[in-house]
Amino acid sequence: MFTRSDENLTMLFDFYEMTMSHGYFEHGMKDLIGYFDMYYRSNPDNGGFAIACGLDSVIDYLNDLRFNPEDIDFLRSKGIFKEDFLTWLADFRFSGDVWAVPEGSVVFPNEPLITVRAPIIEASLVETMLLLSMNHQSCIASKASRIVRAARGRAIMEFGSRRAQGPDAANLGARAAYIAGCVGTADTLADQRWGVPALGTMAHSWVMMFSSELDAFKAYAESYPDNCLLLVDTYDTLASGVPNAIRTFDEVLTPMGKRPAGIRLDSGDIAYLSKQARRMLDEAGYPDAKIVASNALDEYRISDILQQEARLDSFGVGENLITSKSDPVFGGVYKLVAVEKDGEIFPKIKISENVEKITTPGFKHFCRFYNKDHKALADLILLKDEPLPDGSPYEIFHPTYTWKRMVLEDYEVRPMHKEIFRAGKLVYDRPSLPEIRDYCQKEIASLWDEYLRFDNPHIYKVDLSREIWDMKHQLLTEVKAQAVSVIRNPME
Repeated sequence: MFTRSDENLTMLFDFYEMTMSHGYFEHGMKDLIGYFDMYYRSNPDNGGFAIACGLDSVIDYLNDLRFNPEDIDFLRSKGIFKEDFLTWLADFRFSGDVWAVPEGSVVFPNEPLITVRAPIIEASLVETMLLLSMNHQSCIASKASRIVRAARGRAIMEFGSRRAQGPDAANLGARAAYIAGCVGTADTLADQRWGVPALGTMAHSWVMMFSSELDAFKAYAESYPDNCLLLVDTYDTLASGVPNAIRTFDEVLTPMGKRPAGIRLDSGDIAYLSKQARRMLDEAGYPDAKIVASNALDEYRISDILQQEARLDSFGVGENLITSKSDPVFGGVYKLVAVEKDGEIFPKIKISENVEKITTPGFKHFCRFYNKDHKALADLILLKDEPLPDGSPYEIFHPTYTWKRMVLEDYEVRPMHKEIFRAGKLVYDRPSLPEIRDYCQKEIASLWDEYLRFDNPHIYKVDLSREIWDMKHQLLTEVKAQAVSVIRNPME
């Protein structure tokens, strides 16, 4: 498992997290336990679900969390933090508890993807890194899943490194795309670090460096006879590119007893060119030569191309995947849901004029119902000490439109959270990348087709237990009553 132990990311926090932490310290609250949930409010691209990704980065970050002397000196230079607080920071380590869904999990809005229980300063300072890790990688994994599904079983290669917003976005994005089903990446460093297969052959510059397209193709075939895939659109795809590729196969590979890997199309009318190229390759005796397409592809363009009966075997997808260009912000949030005093947990709620921004209070986890064919039926958010449904008929209801109800019968139930840290120690057995990828594919396979479509998917049912629902509405009533009291008695 690759870790960036050479880089200390402890100082990567929003500055208000440090000012609040200093305030907690000053007011004797540093040992107060806070509970925070990381969740998101809406699916990217208006899809039916998202793919949770980024937990591996969160684990590395929490394991390495510590302030070095240079960090302390910098904070001292701000002139607003007292020396006893800075001295305390010098011995800072994460000592809390963390629960999370495994990477590759299919998830839905408002479910706690990560729950942190820790002294309030620790829980506050980790907010930014938890969010940026989960938001970015979940965004890319969710987009990659859409593109992979659009290809209808054809391979998708992630080719976007050069368009990513920086090296971490390229590397971690390649990993997230692989988890979601891509077969490999153009990013060689992602292969070195995590084993994401690095793929690629040539660019147009290779063809242009030789005196002729044919010379370029032959030179490449001589260097890579076992993986000869030629880029055929540098000059004229059908008039020269494909004919020169066929000639190269005939004159270089066939005498060596080799078969070609295929050709790549990177411009023009991909659907039309692929059908013409397929006919030419078949007539020349190369029905096994694959045709790869690239050029600003996304799930919608791939779907359109395939609806036109394009003869394509795989796709290379770049900027639209690695940046999730159509919806580049995942929108995860990190909210206080409870505090613990003397071993007793007190739920907390944030109220907003926007209903979707009202938080769900309490120390929670969630579970998923499946039918006997292991198709997902609904999710249920429960308080941590509530027992899971036991298999008897269970009625779920919409948390907002409570008259919408459904009774689940003959089901299986699976808790979704895994314990990650206990008292600051990693207790989670981290799976390998291939294991995460396989798990992700099983998760997607558990969804009904109605949730998989790109436009107007069914809304998956995520219910609150009756105990949480009652708690939430009681807190809403109490907080609103307090607010009204303050308005009526402003001098008290």
